[in-house]
Amino acid sequence: MKYSIIIPVYNRPDELDELLDSLAHQSLTDFEVVVVEDGSQQPSDHVVKAYADRLDIHYLTKENGGPGQARNYGASHARGHYYIVLDSDAVLPPGYLQAIEDELTARPCDAFGGPDRSHPSFTPIQKAISYAMTSFFTTGGIRGGKRKMDKFYPRSFNMGMKAELWHQLGGFAKMRFGEDIDLSIRIFKSGASCRLFPEAWVWHKRRTNLRQFFKQVHNSGIARINLYKKYPESLKLVHMLPAAFTVGVAVLMAMLLAGLILAGIGFGTACNHTAGCNMGLVMAYAGCALICLALLPLVVYALLLCTDSSIQNRSLKVGLLSVPAAFCQLIGYGTGFLRAWWQRCVLGRDAFTAFDKTFYK
Repeated sequence: MKYSIIIPVYNRPDELDELLDSLAHQSLTDFEVVVVEDGSQQPSDHVVKAYADRLDIHYLTKENGGPGQARNYGASHARGHYYIVLDSDAVLPPGYLQAIEDELTARPCDAFGGPDRSHPSFTPIQKAISYAMTSFFTTGGIRGGKRKMDKFYPRSFNMGMKAELWHQLGGFAKMRFGEDIDLSIRIFKSGASCRLFPEAWVWHKRRTNLRQFFKQVHNSGIARINLYKKYPESLKLVHMLPAAFTVGVAVLMAMLLAGLILAGIGFGTACNHTAGCNMGLVMAYAGCALICLALLPLVVYALLLCTDSSIQNRSLKVGLLSVPAAFCQLIGYGTGFLRAWWQRCVLGRDAFTAFDKTFYK
């Protein structure tokens, strides 16, 4: 058995069904599937049973402990030479495993990961969210790529490694956020080789609305500070960009509010035809100028996002939705980063007391 595909699932039987269907259509078949039910209220046992005659599939259950610990539990029952972990909201093209096989044959390595794409069947908001997570004009531009394969940090929606390396490193750490990046950092620290496999991509649904998406990226911002506390050298200047963007937007919003107030007072004074008419006009024009200064960078950035996404997705609707999705991604990550910095670096709290609400339910 060469590959063990490990899938944690939590209350997502429909998504699991789509993923298993795509696994049943792989051109390379030397693999097993290990599904770990992580304390779900909506179990997926009936979905797994439906594929028993098409896949070498195993169904495990455990109490809720988060995706990292569910993956570890699955790995403890896996038999493959390589472990591949996938999120339940991923769907694979038929050549996914063959692409991994080709890469490992041409240039063996200890660990690897692949990118994600948007599927034509995705809803417009899912495509917009996918754009926000992968675009050069958002944080997608700092995630690494073909030119940075030696420093590619695999993410848990699509990553794999040799079984012996997994057990050597102990799998995923007991972290509330950022457990996949933590494992990637430990891979590099161990001296193991790790690469991006560009053709081993998946269709990744991520989240289906902006509220869920904001929560996801907010937690990612928190994870970055948690990782900094554990590995100080891991924090780079680029990781601070969403926080800087968030602060910048807050400043522009303050300028906009001040401009509206100033313009309102100025026009009100001018319309009263009092002795302060000229002064009122000056205040009004100053307020209008402040409003323009506040809106200009936001409008230019929004037009850039909309145009680029519309061209990539061949849809103006997706382009328009990409604007709030990108702002949601940057501000969500930025506020999580700033919140965690305050809680952990200023107040000195640890990772669990600083964020005591469960991440997994």
